[in-house]
Amino acid sequence: MYDAYHAYAQFSDQIRRAAASNERIMSVWGANGAAYPLRCILAYHELIGLAGFTHRRPDYGVTEVVADSGETVPVSETPVLSTPFCSLLRFSRQNGAGDPRVLLVAPMSGHFATLLRGTIRTLLRDHEVYVTDWRNPRDIALADGVFELDDFIQHIVDFVKFMGPQSHVVAVCQPTVPALAAVAAMAQDNDPDQPASLTLMAGPIDARISPTKVNEFATSKPLDWFQRNMIATTPLGLPGAGRRVYPGFLQLAAFMSMNADRHQKAFADLFKHRIEGDSAKADQIRSFYEEYFAVMDLDAAFYLQTIETVFQKFALPEGALLFKGRPIVPRAIKKTFLLTVEGERDNICAIGQTLAAQDLCSGLRPYMKSHHMQAGVGHYGVFNGKRWDHQVYPVVRDHIRNSI
Repeated sequence: MYDAYHAYAQFSDQIRRAAASNERIMSVWGANGAAYPLRCILAYHELIGLAGFTHRRPDYGVTEVVADSGETVPVSETPVLSTPFCSLLRFSRQNGAGDPRVLLVAPMSGHFATLLRGTIRTLLRDHEVYVTDWRNPRDIALADGVFELDDFIQHIVDFVKFMGPQSHVVAVCQPTVPALAAVAAMAQDNDPDQPASLTLMAGPIDARISPTKVNEFATSKPLDWFQRNMIATTPLGLPGAGRRVYPGFLQLAAFMSMNADRHQKAFADLFKHRIEGDSAKADQIRSFYEEYFAVMDLDAAFYLQTIETVFQKFALPEGALLFKGRPIVPRAIKKTFLLTVEGERDNICAIGQTLAAQDLCSGLRPYMKSHHMQAGVGHYGVFNGKRWDHQVYPVVRDHIRNSI
């Protein structure tokens, strides 16, 4: 499967690069001032150049942030810790010394952590932000071993300990489960570096609640079906050749099929805005798909364990989740303030699935737990966009402030 895709991708990349080259050449003539037929040709070449997946991580592009005062402040990006599977990146704004330290745990679900650049940019207004910059398994040599759910949890523990006491954890989507497990494991060990707060956003803490199409698909087949049909071997010629992975192009294709009409309309709108000379709207659509089409594979071991543990056995809410052979006990958390956030229209992680963490963390006093349901947003709107900026983020910011 992967060999066939890789061969097709190499062929189609040549066509896309040629189209992109033609677009750049014709752009020199100036699309807005050109005749209508030329604008149509330019827009058509843009669509061809855009319509394909890439497996390289885009740049974060977070070089400055607008502070609450309205002043534009420079931002530095620094790698501070590294493993074969992840780099811990620190984003800090100028004159931000003393800002609360936040670990933003990015999903490992088919996209790069750069998908959270809007989340990062907003958090930087008031915080020093550390990001789990996961590496594409197809670029990781077999000699570095496999990556399992235990490894994900251990990475979070190690990163929190590196950041030190009174740090804060914000987990988005898929990593809400390993993030809660990591904080519980630290609480069970009475670790002095337990985070001051934990924010879980739009994640499947209990996927039994109001199952979505994603949840139903995970339970519709036995685990060996996923192993036979969803796992492939990284092709020869790549740094991670021979590694067993769940290909990112399969994940993205599945997500796109859930909203096929919306994506078709977006491409039609891109063409329309471009030929009408509305560059701002066209550029916004293009920027989204340049990021959306950058796909990352998942190590087969991690993918299959997540399907089985989170979506089939519901191990965390059932009290059966193990970390290195030891049961995870969320009620052991007594020092970390908890916030759960959900979106009203989330069709990937339904309302109630993240909220379930509140009951699991029964060791926390009521004033240490809070929940926010954001009206009018889908999955991505929980952590990106205007409502995230103006309605969700203030709740997250106040939660972090109140836990210090």
